[in-house]
Amino acid sequence: MAETSVSPTPLLKDELDIVIPTIRNLDFLEMWRPFFQPYHLIIVQDGDPSKVIKVPEGFDYELYNRNDINRILGPKASCISFKDSACRCFGYMVSKKKYIFTIDDDCFVAKDPSGKEINALEQHIKNLLTPSTPFFFNTLYDPYREGADFVRGYPFSLREGVPTAVSHGLWLNIPDYDAPTQLVKPRERNTRFVDAVLTIPKGTLFPMCGMNLAFNRELIGPAMYFGLMGDGQPIGRYDDMWAGWCMKVICDHLELGVKTGLPYIWHSKASNPFVNLKKEYKGIYWQEELIPFFQAATLTEECTTVQKCYIELSKQVRAKLGKVDDYFIKLADAMLTWIEAWDELNQAEGDSTELPNGAKK
Repeated sequence: MAETSVSPTPLLKDELDIVIPTIRNLDFLEMWRPFFQPYHLIIVQDGDPSKVIKVPEGFDYELYNRNDINRILGPKASCISFKDSACRCFGYMVSKKKYIFTIDDDCFVAKDPSGKEINALEQHIKNLLTPSTPFFFNTLYDPYREGADFVRGYPFSLREGVPTAVSHGLWLNIPDYDAPTQLVKPRERNTRFVDAVLTIPKGTLFPMCGMNLAFNRELIGPAMYFGLMGDGQPIGRYDDMWAGWCMKVICDHLELGVKTGLPYIWHSKASNPFVNLKKEYKGIYWQEELIPFFQAATLTEECTTVQKCYIELSKQVRAKLGKVDDYFIKLADAMLTWIEAWDELNQAEGDSTELPNGAKK
């Protein structure tokens, strides 16, 4: 008797939104169709709102452009970046799902060393649904993966781990380099597939990349603000890293976990290093003061929620980084505006009165 092929129900089908920032037609979704089609997409259109973005047939999506953002947030729309992929965080704000996966439109399906296509979303979900181990490093990496466990000497009192808030994926082909590195290594490609998932230890910062990223919105969503970048701002290409530094300080304080490693995607297009340098150059100098700031940042016992942590962090940004440049005073204000807007749109589960239209499909 022939076996009937039954497609398994996609993991977290009704609990996860895929957020995509874009300025172009989303033809890249055709490659992702087998993995993404069951899920709901939130597309955040950057740039000219009069431009029509074409989305392949068969996808369940809603699309927001700048006019939608201004209408929904009113004066608070000032906290959402324009002409920069940092606008993606608007999608995090309007989502009503527990989990978010975000990807760039120049990222394609990668293949593992055996030639099998990688379901990046499935791996992110596995990462998020298993605990993290930020307090003690396991030399076999993720002990919750099949075929691994805690090694000899790992304290039993820490083996339950902590909830995972963020899963940070990597990229084959075009590496996520800064402009100076791009300029001196224009032909370098990442061909190494490392089959590992690691918990980033407590007290350790990392450069978070937003092009292949998933997180538990209920655990850490209000901290995933990608800052003020792009049009009218003195800096770009630091949106995801700013969010990552803020998020990691808060995760450490609230005892939440952050993983990095698998899954890989195929990053197809190298951005212009000269354009990137113009966007990055202030950040390259500033980060030498930003990193020590975040390394030394502490939050009080009264900071028991992500919002309270983020508000406290914004005060420290204003007081300490405001001395570096007036931009950080503006950014500290935007951090507060972001939290106010987040809370307004997320007051009651299932309440859609605050969220008109959005070109739902």
